[in-house]
Amino acid sequence: MSAAELDKAVQLLVRQIAHWQQPRWAAVATAGNVSRADLVHRLVQEVANLSADAEGEPRRVVPRLDNDLALPDQLRVVTADLLAADPGPEALARAAAEVTATRSAL
Repeated sequence: MSAAELDKAVQLLVRQIAHWQQPRWAAVATAGNVSRADLVHRLVQEVANLSADAEGEPRRVVPRLDNDLALPDQLRVVTADLLAADPGPEALARAAAEVTATRSAL
């Protein structure tokens, strides 16, 4: 897994969700009984955790903002942080798998 492949997976997901309005975010995801917003926030947190691990830093909770429309931007930011941390191929593969699974579950 390469950084470019992860970046492409994130771009595909962001293109899928960036235009959503609040009712679409509030809808239940196809996999499970959580909202789409909760599912994407879980992905944001997982990518942030991978970034913290790659940097050798403690994991921190990513705030859940009041406006779900910010979730695509949060995903972009934590992905950029992960890529800047120069993670190993395992972390890149795990992040890409999480992104792909989330995209499928929406």
